[in-house]
Amino acid sequence: MTSISHSDIITSTVKKLSDPESFKNLSHQHREGEPMPSSEELNDFINLARAILFPGFFGNSTINSRTLNYHIGVKVERMYELLVEQILAGMCYECAAKDVTHFNEYQEKAMDKAASFIEKLPELRRILGTDVLAAYNGDPAAQSTGEVIFCYPAIRAITNYRLAHELLLLDVPLIPRMITEMAHSETGIDIHPGATIGEFFTIDHGTGVVIGATAIIGKNVKLYQGVTLGAKSFPLDEEGNPIKGIPRHPIIEDDVVIYSNATILGRITVGQGATIGGNIWVTEDVAPGARIIQSKAKK
Repeated sequence: MTSISHSDIITSTVKKLSDPESFKNLSHQHREGEPMPSSEELNDFINLARAILFPGFFGNSTINSRTLNYHIGVKVERMYELLVEQILAGMCYECAAKDVTHFNEYQEKAMDKAASFIEKLPELRRILGTDVLAAYNGDPAAQSTGEVIFCYPAIRAITNYRLAHELLLLDVPLIPRMITEMAHSETGIDIHPGATIGEFFTIDHGTGVVIGATAIIGKNVKLYQGVTLGAKSFPLDEEGNPIKGIPRHPIIEDDVVIYSNATILGRITVGQGATIGGNIWVTEDVAPGARIIQSKAKK
């Protein structure tokens, strides 16, 4: 390296990195004045949501019945502001990808979507309460529902999922996926915001669970660690590109238990009350009430 100076190396590298061909699919052209999606802002949103949905467990721990209305009001107002900006950021990102500008119109839509989300918070609290109860009742080691809320990674991941799913139902682009991927990084539980999941849902231990975008899960379903609700290889169009947006993940009906490291693939149905044993590979429908386990080797 003695014949080439460090400055020459840097100059040459900068020239290569500045070549548009090198980043044509890896760059984003941000328009001045438009907000950018922000993981930091979304983390603040999630923390606010936890403080609102689980008062006293997160956020201000000194609140009481006399001050609760004030504290929640402040947090909801702040959440609304954050949401408007981040929803607008997601819409602007999608807009830039399509090379279309409707900034003023998008501002109004972002405000409407943020208000619609806020309206869903009481129902989100209710359904998360069922998830907490399912985790507590399903784990003999749990000493209290408070322990479940404070400690269980499943509740953190399911909370992020339920927040993200509501935003996805409001046609908010990008932001829902960012929210679930934040929980994925934190807990090892990967729930796509497009999945549909009923109440009293729980994941025991949690690490390594994958739930795909078009999965449908009924009520009172319990998964253990390492479970995959995934897709088979999906079809290609005439030009060889993957066909997206088609149902390709399992339907899990009510009262199903799926034990650790089971893999359920394709648009199949696991019937109500069925039990899937650990380390099972399932690619066909499972009848209601069935018990699928590994067969014992003959001696």
